[in-house]
Amino acid sequence: MNVLVINCGSSSLKYQVINSDTEQVLAKGLCERIGIDGRLVYTPAGGEKEISNLDMPTHKQAIQYVIDALTNEKTGVIKSLDEIGAVGHRLVHGGEKFACSTLITEDVIKAVEECSDLAPLHNPANLIGVRACQELMPNTPMAGVFDTAFHQTMPLEAYMYGIPYEYYEKYKIRKYGFHGTSHSFVSKRTAELLGKPIENLKIIVCHLGNGSSVCAVNGGKSVDTSMGLSPLEGLIMGTRSGDIDPSVMEFICKKENMDINGIMDVLNKKSGVQGLSGVSSDFRDLQAGAADGNKRCEMAVDVFCYRVLKYIGAYVAAMNGVDAIAFTAGLGENDEIVRRKIVSRLGYLGITLDEEANENGRGKEIAISTPDSKVPVWIVPTNEELAIARETVALLK
Repeated sequence: MNVLVINCGSSSLKYQVINSDTEQVLAKGLCERIGIDGRLVYTPAGGEKEISNLDMPTHKQAIQYVIDALTNEKTGVIKSLDEIGAVGHRLVHGGEKFACSTLITEDVIKAVEECSDLAPLHNPANLIGVRACQELMPNTPMAGVFDTAFHQTMPLEAYMYGIPYEYYEKYKIRKYGFHGTSHSFVSKRTAELLGKPIENLKIIVCHLGNGSSVCAVNGGKSVDTSMGLSPLEGLIMGTRSGDIDPSVMEFICKKENMDINGIMDVLNKKSGVQGLSGVSSDFRDLQAGAADGNKRCEMAVDVFCYRVLKYIGAYVAAMNGVDAIAFTAGLGENDEIVRRKIVSRLGYLGITLDEEANENGRGKEIAISTPDSKVPVWIVPTNEELAIARETVALLK
């Protein structure tokens, strides 16, 4: 079966077509600047990347262009939409309503809409993609795969906040966590690489990118994760502040004469390593700046790595041990300096970094701890699109 995987944002749409039997990516790409002017990027397997500037007033038009590219006589990978057996949609926030992936129905859409207060930037955009696909492919089954679902196994002591309980009762304010599709995929793959049943393992997954989170996976289930009600909690990230004293918000608002919208904009879009460095949210720019003697760039990287270290230590304590640590996502897979700064301070766990493996491990599935380390540390590239395709197929069986 061919599965079309859709990840829809407010003005963008990423897509892949995956053959679920071979798990081969037949084509991939993205639509950008939807509602502005429009740009389609399309790359068929084994072919050249094609970039087209196209008028995309709506997501429906963007998906139509994707379908046109996929069925194009010259570079298309399918003859017609009949060859798409299902569509898998990334849905960000399922609240407490969804603890697993589900086939999309009108009731499901209504429930996701009810969670939009918890993810106002993401859920409405995700549903726009669902509606557009339904219009163009009314007879094709569609699945929703939630970023938050994997973390619904967290125990109460991990997800409750120390605020009046009535806010949980009224508004479901609690920790939900994100990157669940990635954490699920990487933890399972780590168990496979170790040749051990995941049910017997305690794994810490470090999903490090422009958005970053750490997850404690015990027996294949998420028992804690660093992001919270929103993706703002937890690690310092590209532009997000991560954990701060809440009174910082009041202090800055008074000093800078800001309202709540202004301070939230600062915390989400102007903080993190970009705010610390004053240079960039891209770690490649920070590493280059540090190499040139920019102390703020060096500080930003060090502060980020320290926060990751703290969460690793916390989750070792939460699970009463750890059997493996995995690094994934753009930064975790590709930045050997960040990995070195973190792993070199895990000696208390009996871990020694394999410098050569770490130096040459970019984007590979590879152990970067020495063979005599008590806890193996791996790079495990994530594949959220494949995970969504697998979930979609499983729902149809």
